Amino acid sequence: HLRLILAAAAVASLSACLDNDLERGLAGAAAGAVIADATGGNVATGAIVGGAAGALCDEVTNICR
Repeated sequence: HLRLILAAAAVASLSACLDNDLERGLAGAAAGAVIADATGGNVATGAIVGGAAGALCDEVTNICR
């Protein structure tokens, strides 16, 4: 689970340059899937976690604003 948390953190930092929740969510899902695959995690779970992190980033933190 630590790998997925790290993937979510990486996605959150990358999603700041995108304009809306949909764009951040799609970028997050893609990044989460790639990171999960690279670290031996479940790609679908990585995509879900990454997508959620990207879409909700601006509601939870100031990083994506």
